Amino acid sequence: MNRLLALIAFLAFLAFAGFLLVLIVKVPSPDLIAVSVLTIGLAAYDFLTSSRGRRW
Repeated sequence: MNRLLALIAFLAFLAFAGFLLVLIVKVPSPDLIAVSVLTIGLAAYDFLTSSRGRRW
Protein backbone atom coordinates (compact mmCIF):
# COMPACT_ATOMS: atom_id res chain seq x y z
CA MET A 1 0.00 0.00 0.00
CA ASN A 2 2.81 2.42 0.87
CA ARG A 3 4.54 1.73 -2.43
CA LEU A 4 1.35 2.46 -4.34
CA LEU A 5 0.92 5.78 -2.56
CA ALA A 6 4.59 6.61 -3.17
CA LEU A 7 4.12 5.86 -6.87
CA ILE A 8 1.05 8.10 -7.05
CA ALA A 9 2.95 10.88 -5.25
CA PHE A 10 5.88 10.49 -7.64
CA LEU A 11 3.59 10.73 -10.67
CA ALA A 12 1.97 13.84 -9.21
CA PHE A 13 5.44 15.32 -8.68
CA LEU A 14 6.35 14.61 -12.31
CA ALA A 15 3.15 16.29 -13.49
CA PHE A 16 3.91 19.32 -11.31
CA ALA A 17 7.49 19.52 -12.57
CA GLY A 18 6.29 19.13 -16.16
CA PHE A 19 3.86 22.00 -15.74
CA LEU A 20 6.59 24.24 -14.36
CA LEU A 21 8.99 23.25 -17.14
CA VAL A 22 6.41 24.14 -19.79
CA LEU A 23 5.90 27.46 -18.02
CA ILE A 24 9.66 28.09 -18.04
CA VAL A 25 9.93 27.32 -21.76
CA LYS A 26 6.95 29.49 -22.74
CA VAL A 27 7.79 32.44 -20.47
CA PRO A 28 11.60 32.64 -20.21
CA SER A 29 11.85 35.22 -17.44
CA PRO A 30 14.92 34.87 -15.18
CA ASP A 31 12.87 35.44 -12.03
CA LEU A 32 10.29 32.85 -13.04
CA ILE A 33 13.03 30.34 -13.84
CA ALA A 34 14.68 30.87 -10.45
CA VAL A 35 11.42 30.46 -8.53
CA SER A 36 10.41 27.40 -10.57
CA VAL A 37 13.77 25.68 -10.08
CA LEU A 38 13.66 26.43 -6.36
CA THR A 39 10.10 25.08 -6.15
CA ILE A 40 10.99 21.86 -7.99
CA GLY A 41 14.05 21.44 -5.77
CA LEU A 42 12.07 21.89 -2.56
CA ALA A 43 9.36 19.48 -3.74
CA ALA A 44 12.00 16.90 -4.68
CA TYR A 45 13.71 17.28 -1.29
CA ASP A 46 10.39 16.85 0.51
CA PHE A 47 9.53 13.79 -1.56
CA LEU A 48 12.90 12.16 -0.91
CA THR A 49 12.95 12.84 2.81
CA SER A 50 9.34 11.84 3.44
CA SER A 51 9.52 8.60 1.42
CA ARG A 52 12.33 7.07 3.48
CA GLY A 53 11.39 3.92 5.28
CA ARG A 54 11.13 4.61 9.00
CA ARG A 55 11.13 1.70 11.38
CA TRP A 56 9.90 2.36 14.89
